[in-house]
Formats: sequence, C-alpha cells, structure tokens
Amino acid sequence: MPSRVSRPPARRAPGADPALLADYLQRILTARVYDVAIESALDPAAQLSERLGAPVFLKREDTQPVFSFKLRGAYNKMARLRPAQRERGVICASAGNHAQGVALSARRMGCAATIVMPVTTPQLKIDAVRRHGGAAVNIVLHGTSYSDAYAHALTLEKSTGATFVHPFDDPDVIAGQGTVAMEILRQHQGPIEAIFVAIGGGGLIAGIAACIKAVRPEIKVIGVQTTDSDAMVRSVAAGKRVMLHDVGLFSDGTAVKQVGEETFRIARALVDGYEVVDTDAVCAAIKDVFQTTRALVEPAGALGLAGLKQYAARQRAAEARRGKAPAGERGALIAIACGANMNFDRLRFVAERAELGEQREALFAVTIPEERGSFRRFCELIGPRSVTEFNYRISDAATAQVFVGLSLSQPGESARIAAEFSAQGFATVDLSHDELAQTHIRHMVGGRSELAQDERLFRFVFPERPGALMGFLSSMHPAWNISLFHYRNQGADYGRILVGLQIPRGQGGELKRFLKQLDLPCVEETDNPVYRLFLR
Repeated sequence: MPSRVSRPPARRAPGADPALLADYLQRILTARVYDVAIESALDPAAQLSERLGAPVFLKREDTQPVFSFKLRGAYNKMARLRPAQRERGVICASAGNHAQGVALSARRMGCAATIVMPVTTPQLKIDAVRRHGGAAVNIVLHGTSYSDAYAHALTLEKSTGATFVHPFDDPDVIAGQGTVAMEILRQHQGPIEAIFVAIGGGGLIAGIAACIKAVRPEIKVIGVQTTDSDAMVRSVAAGKRVMLHDVGLFSDGTAVKQVGEETFRIARALVDGYEVVDTDAVCAAIKDVFQTTRALVEPAGALGLAGLKQYAARQRAAEARRGKAPAGERGALIAIACGANMNFDRLRFVAERAELGEQREALFAVTIPEERGSFRRFCELIGPRSVTEFNYRISDAATAQVFVGLSLSQPGESARIAAEFSAQGFATVDLSHDELAQTHIRHMVGGRSELAQDERLFRFVFPERPGALMGFLSSMHPAWNISLFHYRNQGADYGRILVGLQIPRGQGGELKRFLKQLDLPCVEETDNPVYRLFLR
C-alpha cells in the first residue's frame, strides 16, 4: 500500500468555472468506457527518475486494445447515441487512432461507420482500422491533414444522415478521455507535481484537466506540442482559436491545424502551462520509453515524456542557478504514453535523431590540411571519444572537408569540442542543430574527384571497440593516402566502413600484407559498377 502524505489545501484552478468542473466530473464518473477499454498501468520509470531527479511514471495508454487512448472517448460517445442514430450509422474524421476506436466500437455495437482519414495516415493505422471494424467500416482517404479530412467528413455527414463522432471537440468524447485522469488518481496516492499530456485537437488534455482540477487542483496539468503543430499554444497566447497554415506530419497523431472550441475553452481555463518540443526531442523520448518498457510508442505517444524531460531539465537548471538543493520528496511527474501505432519504417529515422535529441551526439564539419598524416593527427585529437560517423571525399589539393559525428558525455559539450579542434588548427563548424546537415548533407558527402588517382576501394566490417579506428590507421603504409572514408555507427557490435586508398603502382604486395595483418572481413569494390558510376 502506498503511504499517504499530507496534501496542500485544495484550491480552484485560475479561471475554473465551478459549474464546468462539476458537469465534467459527473460526465467522467459516469463515462462508459470499460466495455472495450482497460484500466492501463501506471508504470514507474526508474532510470528516468534517477536521471531527472524526480519520480517519473508512464501512464500506459499504448496498451489499449487499439494501442491508443482514443477508444475511450469514441466508445463513450457512441454508447450514448439513441437507437435511431445508431441505425443510421456514424461517421468520423481521424489521423488514425480515433478511427480505430470508432471502428472497434461500431463493430461492438453493430452499426455501420464511415471513416475519413488523411492520405498521409500511416498504412499501419489504415490496416488496423480495417481489422478492428471489419465489413461494417468504409474507409475514405481525403486531404493531407486531419483538418482536410474533417471538412470532407462534414460534407458526407449531411448527405448520409450519419452521426458525426468528433475525435476531440465533444463533451462525451472529452469525458471518455478524462477517465485516464480518474485512473491516475486511483493508482497513485502520493504527491503528484504534474501530468504531461500530448495535444492535437485537445480532447485528452481537456478531459484530464477537468478531472484533475475538480479533484486535485494542486496538481499541474501541462500540455505538450511539437514546434510545427502548436495550435493550442498559439491559440491560448492569442486568446482565441488560431488556424495554422500547415502542420508537421512526423507526429501525425497530433497534426491538427485548429483545436476544438470546447477543448480550447477548457484548456484556456484549466491547463497550467505548455511545453513545445522539436522532432529530435520526441525521438529521444521514444527511445526512453523503449528502454524503460521495451515498447515502441508513436511520436504522439512520446510527446508527453518529451515535455516532461524538458520541464524537469529546466527545473534542475533553475535549482542549480539558485544554489538550492532539490526538495527531499518531490511529487511525481507523470507522462501519458498515449499511442503506439508506429510505422516500422520510421524506426531508422527515430534511432538516428534520438541521439541528437538527447544531446548524446554532435555533428561537425572539420577542415584539415590535404596532406599525408593529417587524417591520423585529427583522429588522435578525437582521442577516446566514440566516433558515430565519419564522411570524407578528397576534393581539393590543399584542404579536406570532413563530416564527423561524436558521442557526447554530457549535454552542451559540442561547443567545447569545436573550440578544441579549432585551437589545434582544424577549422570546425558545429552542425549539431543544423537541420540540413542532419537530414540531407550527412548522406551526400562524396562524389567523383579528379584528385583520386590510383584509388582502390575497400569495404570492411569493423569491430565497435575503443581504438579500432586508430589501429587501422596506424597499420597503414605511410605512403598511402586516404581519398574516401565513410563510416556510420548504427548501434551494432560491428560497423561498416568504406575506404578509398591511393596506392602507388607496384605496391600490391604491401597491400596484401596490410590486409592480412588487419584480419578484418574485407571486400575490394574497385570494379563495382556502382562505384564507377557515382564515385570513380
């Protein structure tokens, strides 16, 4: 049994209307969700708690039958329809998760459902809607965002007479989502500092805020949005609903151009604050959830944790500036892991960007003299740091441009490393926060070069261990020049390296001895047609 602690006196949230709180609390307490939904676990995140200096918990809505909280609101709304309304069927617009909730609910209740989804919806979610709804569901793909699909669904509603089941802007839907907060309060009897909630249209945070502020108003409710889909943040700042011109699609579950009227009304009155995070921070949070739970959440499902981490880091930095030690017993920080409908083909992007989001990797453009030995001298300067990426192609007779990725031991270290390289004569540009470098340039370093005379190309499988790269360079003949080098650490026990060596004619015997001494799996690719087409 968790120990009970004294709580601060209950206070009314700023701007909270007692009638609003009473109405929604009653709706939440009487919501019908457990015919189809489960009471999801509230899991402690021990490693994150240690890192962030506060008890961290994940509310596991990713474990629902449709892998998202959306089932709660959809079923609660549809369970309250009159028999005649169910007979005419329902219609909805959704980026995927709400659609699955409506589909499963429709099959459970025996009514037809038309579901309008943006054409950008991941195929995983489209297939899941078909699976949950069966023959009763008709899927219509329209537009590039939720807002486009919503407008089309309203047109279809008028022509079919079906009842529209809104994904967020409906009191019954909001009340269904509010049962998440009701469960949290049952599951965690101790102090709670804040609950972090992803925001798309605002249904989840509206329901959670209405419940929390009616029962435990001292708990903060913090909304989290991405930098490219921050309609709620902008709307609250403007004092009215703002329509975004377009939205980012990485977090497709929260890609909403305009929040709802009712959700805005509730959020404006009850939500305590907001965190806005970028794509890299979301990728880092996806990795954190996986390391804690061995579950893969979708980007929207990791938004709450990304905001929680940003909030906790700011709190710790403020305490450090004041020279104040953290309080003895801090209230829990709870993130809603609200969805797990992740497309598998996104994982490579997530893995690559997670290190940048956690500031565990830095990217640099380094200029070194184009002379024998300078490549090795630069590697010696890197020292024991783990190299995550190394891209180089000979292109100039005087200088060489090298694209380097390094693992960091602590956030903010990249600027110091760049200064250290520059001080040693290697002009350096820190690219760690450059979107062009992260997304494109790192994959485009290379090409043909007239300076690559007598070049032979080799592909090695390299052990991922300290000193392996220096061992390779130290054993190389001093008369040979590296004209091409490509290496990327993908997290395996081995790395793959492509290296071009300018080997003078007549030194074939020395090359054989070098390769034998290395004792690494090696394939010569000098005659590969791909090399001759793009790099020779």
